[in-house]
Amino acid sequence: MAQVKDARGNNAKNKNWIAKRHTTVRKISGATLGKIIIRKYNIDVERFSGSPDRPYLILFNHQTPSDQFFVGISFKQPVYFVASEDIFSNGWISNMLRLLVAPIPIKKNTGDARAVLTCMKVAAEGGTIAMAPEGNRTYSGRTGFINPSIIQLIRRLKLPVILYRIEGGYGCEPRWSSDVRKGTMRSYIHSLIEPEEYAAISNHELYEKIKEGLYVDENVDSGIFRSNKRAEYIERALYVCPECGLTTFESKGNFFKCKKCGRSYEYGSDKRIRGVGNDSRFEFFGEWYDYQNAFVSGIDPSLYVDEQIFRDTADLYSVILYKKKVKKARKAQLGLYGDRVEIRGGGTELILPFSELSTVTVLGRNKLNLYFHKDTYQIKGAKSFNALKYVNFYYHYMNLINGKGDKNGEFLGL
Repeated sequence: MAQVKDARGNNAKNKNWIAKRHTTVRKISGATLGKIIIRKYNIDVERFSGSPDRPYLILFNHQTPSDQFFVGISFKQPVYFVASEDIFSNGWISNMLRLLVAPIPIKKNTGDARAVLTCMKVAAEGGTIAMAPEGNRTYSGRTGFINPSIIQLIRRLKLPVILYRIEGGYGCEPRWSSDVRKGTMRSYIHSLIEPEEYAAISNHELYEKIKEGLYVDENVDSGIFRSNKRAEYIERALYVCPECGLTTFESKGNFFKCKKCGRSYEYGSDKRIRGVGNDSRFEFFGEWYDYQNAFVSGIDPSLYVDEQIFRDTADLYSVILYKKKVKKARKAQLGLYGDRVEIRGGGTELILPFSELSTVTVLGRNKLNLYFHKDTYQIKGAKSFNALKYVNFYYHYMNLINGKGDKNGEFLGL
């Protein structure tokens, strides 16, 4: 009989996930790194007043790359975070993370049975688990799509559920930016749902309660976020111009412009977008993001089977999951088509039909992962590389051919 493996590849029954050193690491990091993080983001972190001896499932909305620190600071006990498998494929650094904080690996945008198994193991050992059920850090400034499968995980774990809300993170550090702005943030416990409470309500009611508890919309007037690099790298998220359609953008300082029509815009310290020498159709970035999604959803992919939609240059890696990454080609040529991605360089030639990819994801600010049969490929472009468009066009194609995705075929992967 085959042994069941956990997310480390170990025998799930014989080796504990929780170790005493995790408590020591929690105390040391809270007293040192925690203070640095609080100062960096100027964030008011609410401490949890409940018992540290009781395990919980913490669900939080995802705004910045440091959200896990805000959550960790709030709780006295070690928190075991469900994290993208990408951080587990970096050799000795990944080994140190496993040793010190033991995060739970999960494949993004997939139903990862091993991750569920590991969560059940940690819960059975009395550990507190935390995850961002969006599965992705927000691009739009709004809490993103939450897969309803989170309900089944909650019912299997049978832990009290804490809904943890983070506000102001999009103003301080938008996903497309490499700069932290001087503003204010807040993170706090929105609500606690006891097992007996969610046992008495339907899946739909529980799902709606989670969505309401985690929903934050930063596309409003919520303060000033100062920086002299407010617009830099917005091209990581934008590729549709309201005047000329599919395009590329470039940015510098507080300004960005469409390279096709030349229209320029300023990204303000109040998060508003203003035209430079022309009007802007959109007040906040989230409105532009919605327009871009609607534009892509209206494209006929069959028109781009022989013609490239976009071309990029980037490094290509083969990912050995949970171990390492091997560079396959430097400055490979990427071509995005309506039904596939093509990659050529360094003696490698890959034609990856969307219909044969299990998923396509963005990692961090602008890394791209493509899961092709049993292989995983990672694309790392220049700082201005836009990985988002590959995800959007993949999901649009899959929505059309087999209904993959949710929200009536409107979901474009993030």
